[in-house]
Amino acid sequence: MPKFIIEREMAGVGAASAQDLQGAAKTSCDVLRVMGPEIQWVESYVTGDKIYCVYVAPNEEMIREHAQRGGFPANRISKVERMIDPTTAEVA
Repeated sequence: MPKFIIEREMAGVGAASAQDLQGAAKTSCDVLRVMGPEIQWVESYVTGDKIYCVYVAPNEEMIREHAQRGGFPANRISKVERMIDPTTAEVA
């Protein structure tokens, strides 16, 4: 199933309290339970003014629906085409 990176612009999110982030995570999980197993949240990275989320879903539309239902921004959604890591540099 395709993997997506979602960029969420959220001013000051890096300074959000643990309780605020817990609440956002709970909202996301609640929406995911309703939407079913086709869409999965893998992990997210919080920076100063953005959250970068990694999701697995059949299509971009389902990512947008999750964002809308949860009240989250989804400023940019990018489908992951390929993955590389340090082992990519190794010669077979």
